[in-house]
Amino acid sequence: MKFTVVSSDIQKALTKISGVIPSKSTLPILENILFSLEKNTLRLIATDLEISMAAHIEVKGSEDGAIAVPARRVMETIRALPEMQMVIHADQTTKKIKMITETGEYNLVGESSEEYPAIPEFAGENEITLDGPVLSGMITRTIFSVSTDELRPAMTGLLLQLQQDQLRAVATDGHRLVKITYTNIKQAKPHKDIIIPAKALLLVSKTIENDANTISVNSTHIKFSFKNYTITSRLIEENYPNYESVIPLDNTKKLSISKNSLLASVRRVSLYSSSATHQVRFSLKKNEVKISAEDVDFGGEAREKIPCVYDAEELEIGFNSGYLTDILTHIESDQIEIHFSTPVRAAIITPAEPKQNEDVLMLVMPMRLNV
Repeated sequence: MKFTVVSSDIQKALTKISGVIPSKSTLPILENILFSLEKNTLRLIATDLEISMAAHIEVKGSEDGAIAVPARRVMETIRALPEMQMVIHADQTTKKIKMITETGEYNLVGESSEEYPAIPEFAGENEITLDGPVLSGMITRTIFSVSTDELRPAMTGLLLQLQQDQLRAVATDGHRLVKITYTNIKQAKPHKDIIIPAKALLLVSKTIENDANTISVNSTHIKFSFKNYTITSRLIEENYPNYESVIPLDNTKKLSISKNSLLASVRRVSLYSSSATHQVRFSLKKNEVKISAEDVDFGGEAREKIPCVYDAEELEIGFNSGYLTDILTHIESDQIEIHFSTPVRAAIITPAEPKQNEDVLMLVMPMRLNV
């Protein structure tokens, strides 16, 4: 295998697909990236056996072939080079690889391409096309709420519900929940609910392009196709919990407020909250919300008042400031509405002015107030 390429072009591709490579693996071959050259197209593949990513680069090919290249060393070498033409030559018999530039030569040893795990052939049963901003917004506003508890594997991924003409994305860790529904979505046919691993979504979020992005799904895998990249991931084959049951339907107390004012106040006041609970207290009365926190162990205390629109009965409710801050940070609206019921029922946060063809609901569970 032999080809000429600009160092910055191959570096960009290597940087993107390197996120797939496992930090620790019982299979040393997975610490490699498969280089495969056919004419003037170089294909790079990385996998951890659950998620695979491929990149295509236009190069000046001289000799077709394939070899598995040590990922860390080749990436660090190319990253350290200035932008320049370089020749990569691999002998598939000896497995020796040379990277040649105008000023130097770098030699390393790879592995046989036949030892590299085969990427499963993908036959999609359903296909959706989403614009880059829509796909990016969906991931950004849900991924923070995915659980990291491996004992609840279903909740470590994003639930995607493909329905007749809509797409719904749901994520929850038991403390907060995000549900985003997109309408007027074109797809080949409805499909059962699927759960996408968080790692795959993080890779997708770094690869999304502004143009149309295609998502293909079958019973076991999902594939994201971009202009020069593809990401294929095994789905989490578990039953997602009944999230609808935790969304209250009778939150009749409505607070309308500036998101940025509330977020800034929660951040300041939470500096004085308990390091164990991170609790902030909301005290609501007509057109005013008081936010307070107290650290009994160290004697710290803070409170602020913010004007708002609220005309229901007075209410006191506590929240974990970290969970609340996460939600407020990821809601895309200057004005928001928070719907309450009782101090022990979840609060629902929504944009005051929803975007067209998009419905966003974010939920945060309350904390028992300190007496």
